[in-house]
Amino acid sequence: MGDTDDLDKEDTIKFIKEADEKIDKFASILEKFGLDIITKMGQTNLKINVLTDKIDELSKATLDIKSLTPQLTNVIENQKILEEELDLIRSLIQRSDISFHSKEANSETVERDTSATDKKEAIIEQFNTLVSYIAENDDPQPAVESLRNIKEDIFVFTGGHRILYEIGQFASKLNGFETLAD
Repeated sequence: MGDTDDLDKEDTIKFIKEADEKIDKFASILEKFGLDIITKMGQTNLKINVLTDKIDELSKATLDIKSLTPQLTNVIENQKILEEELDLIRSLIQRSDISFHSKEANSETVERDTSATDKKEAIIEQFNTLVSYIAENDDPQPAVESLRNIKEDIFVFTGGHRILYEIGQFASKLNGFETLAD
């Protein structure tokens, strides 16, 4: 009986060792499986978050597009109005073109007024004279006086221009200098 008990104990110990090894392998497999599941769940969670963000962006874009609908409607209405006005202008041009051709035979040639061109050339000549004076002299007073005359002539010629303000500012600066070298 002692031998059978020893054999039974050895078999039991062997069985327990084999069972322990199998349980360890099974635990290792379960652990890997659990880690894989956790990793996959993390990746899935990340993808869900990315998709949720994209859905939020699409929702905002949809709202932006919906808010543009009234403006788009206005643009379409304005386009229709413009097309109608263009049609009206075309018909008026065609009518006036027909009447212009009939009057063209009776019209006289119009003389061109060359005084505007002459005045422009006179102003350019005044600038050239001023440049020559500045190159040769240091006294700013005649240059200031010349700039004021040019400013006045440009005003008479154009009826007002932005450059007049700049010329006035420059003349005021020159007026404060002792010499042109300053």
